[in-house]
Amino acid sequence: MSNENQKNHLKAYGVVYFSLEAGLKSKWLLNHDGGAFLIENNKIVSNECKVRGVSFEIISDAKAQIILEEIASPSSNKDAVNLEKAPKIAVYSPKDKMPWDDAVTLVLTYAEIPFDVIYDREVLDDKLVTYEWLHLHHEDFTGQYGRFYGAFRAEPWYIENKRNAEKLASELGFEKVSLQKLAVAKKIKEYVIGGGFMFAMCSATDSFDIALSAEGIDIAETMFDGDGTTPNYQSLIDYKKTFAFKNYNVIRNPLTYEFSSIDMTSKRKIPKTSDYFSLGEFSAKWDPVPTMLTQNHTVLVKGFMGQTTSFDRNTIKSNVLVLGENKVNREARYIHGTKGKGMFTFYGGHDPEDYTHRVGDPKTALDLHPTSPGYRLILNNVLFPAAKKKKQKT
Repeated sequence: MSNENQKNHLKAYGVVYFSLEAGLKSKWLLNHDGGAFLIENNKIVSNECKVRGVSFEIISDAKAQIILEEIASPSSNKDAVNLEKAPKIAVYSPKDKMPWDDAVTLVLTYAEIPFDVIYDREVLDDKLVTYEWLHLHHEDFTGQYGRFYGAFRAEPWYIENKRNAEKLASELGFEKVSLQKLAVAKKIKEYVIGGGFMFAMCSATDSFDIALSAEGIDIAETMFDGDGTTPNYQSLIDYKKTFAFKNYNVIRNPLTYEFSSIDMTSKRKIPKTSDYFSLGEFSAKWDPVPTMLTQNHTVLVKGFMGQTTSFDRNTIKSNVLVLGENKVNREARYIHGTKGKGMFTFYGGHDPEDYTHRVGDPKTALDLHPTSPGYRLILNNVLFPAAKKKKQKT
């Protein structure tokens, strides 16, 4: 899985998932050859690699043992993690969204990793417990319709989306969309606390936490929900209810395409040519989860924009781990934490291979980016729930 010996990193994850579904023994070799996979030799796997264009090497048992002994050495920052079961995957997304509206559904489809699309009905009906891994589409959990009002309120698609959201909220027994989205966010929070793995990108990261912290108060202006906001609501925000963020200010102006001071989009002064973030280095033997989440064939990843591009370091809770950051700009791009028995990962930006993705832009052709480091981070998250969990030392 290094730069030199793998021609399709993204589809390689699909082959690993396929092997797990077939019941074959698999290991993730952390920090070895770009985060390589060691899979039980089987003709069906080698055939899949050939069909999918994935580079592979068949090695002897003796060579495999030498590699594993090298990895086990206390002096090496490597580890071999057993992958046990292909996780059942859910993508939280409106059913009418196209796959290219979201980087995760796009790369899952490209890598040929199966997933189910669920939305508010399924979440509120407690269907989340049937899944090991949940991705949140670029959702607005505050009920402000993505804060597209300023630029797109007269567009037919905006009017239709708002109408459909209000209709769904009514059918589900809620007076307002904001109340329905809060109920969904709380169900997702329960899912994570109970042991689920949740991954979110772009606006689904900060809007999720903002919705949780604004429970019991109204932060949506009249054009969003038909009534006014709670007076002095900023002073009532409860940061104890959030997953990752603290001490942020909610943006009051409804014409502003922004949720809060968490996001760095309007604060950053980085030209596209020098917009990169670096991945952290973690102990493979002692911190296997962050090590799995940062496996890549490069430590430097191209930046990319989104409604929520990156996270202000001053708004990140101290118990949240920064996996990727632009240190010069003091912005975190990729963060991870635990909540109860489960875990969450937030990844800023919209599409790792479309620097300034805008409404109506064409989909990214991943055939042109089969070795994308930015997309590979997404697939790390898809696969790590399959790993055998080690008992944590206390």
